Amino acid sequence: MDVHGTVVDGFEPVREAFVRNFEQRGEHGAAVSVYHAGAKVVDLWGGTAEPEGAEPWAEDTAQIVRSVGKGIAASVPLLLHQRGQLDLDAPVRRYWPEFKQHGKERVLIRQLLSHSAGLPVLDTPLSPDQAMDGVSGPRALEAQQPAWEPGSQHGYHAQTYSWLLGELTLRATGRTIGRWIAEEIARPLGLDLWIGLPPEERHRVGRIAELETPAPAPGQGLRLRPKPAVVEAYRDPGSLTRRAFGAIDPLPDENTPAYQAAELAASSAVATARALAGFYAALIGPVPGGGPLFAPATLALARSEETVGPDRVLVVNTRFGLGYMLHGTASPLLGPGSFGHPGRGGSLAFADPESGTGFGYVTNTLHRNVTADPRAQSLVRALRRCL
Repeated sequence: MDVHGTVVDGFEPVREAFVRNFEQRGEHGAAVSVYHAGAKVVDLWGGTAEPEGAEPWAEDTAQIVRSVGKGIAASVPLLLHQRGQLDLDAPVRRYWPEFKQHGKERVLIRQLLSHSAGLPVLDTPLSPDQAMDGVSGPRALEAQQPAWEPGSQHGYHAQTYSWLLGELTLRATGRTIGRWIAEEIARPLGLDLWIGLPPEERHRVGRIAELETPAPAPGQGLRLRPKPAVVEAYRDPGSLTRRAFGAIDPLPDENTPAYQAAELAASSAVATARALAGFYAALIGPVPGGGPLFAPATLALARSEETVGPDRVLVVNTRFGLGYMLHGTASPLLGPGSFGHPGRGGSLAFADPESGTGFGYVTNTLHRNVTADPRAQSLVRALRRCL
């Protein structure tokens, strides 16, 4: 297996784990990057740009990263709050008056961010065209009644997060969330990440595909099986789980230009591993080009626990801060103070302020998992040994 890129002395275990993912865990094409103390210490890529193709993964190959985009999007309201342009403790209706219908008058912005607003599902799912038009999603959420009393429980807002944060950003700034991220974060820092891929970058994006997770090699451990309650939740068409992930029906083709150009923060973000690691490193400290983006008080908000315990949608115990998944059993990160976000099927990105680390991993081979992919976790374990 040819792996390209560099690691600095002391971080060789990450490269070894990356190679093992190809040899033992069904990897076809992927990249991993790590920033430590503001410097890039791991930058690796390998395999093919398509899971079952022959075109090699290049140094600048970007990829759909699904819910990893939620972590990128979460930085927008936090930075607006830091600048005095958004009050996280205000009701959403202050900025988005039409939102207050059907029992949502008291829903707070922090509840949108922490998946406790009670809006993970739509009574009438959107078609792919509606989901991507920038209008139908917010209008549907205005008319939607919460599935529980806002703030009383939490459940992963798998698809609706796109329209909640997108419309909030538009109302607060006059700019779409993709444009705001491009102008305020990605371009100033030189990061190849987008919520709404420009046409001129389309040629760099590899294809993704869902492939069966291979059985472990002899002596490599047991294959983990989901709990029966989780399996049943995904099978039951009436469950919050199925309805949350099915808020767009049928699911769009993620490899199309239209989908990748759509500003769906919850699912259609495109990035390189290098950009994801640099983004999280820039949130917590200086990097070439700028940072830190978060002031100390904002960093404290990002990783302060807002919701914890049984997740009504994922049917496991989860921990969320203000838009970020926090280190826990459902999504192990580098340490107790880490914050970030996984993408369903494999990708992962996070920051660990205690060690001054930003981490990014992207893959084109999507396995059947939501929050803790074995390939990403093998890289995290290897990184932990290096620090």
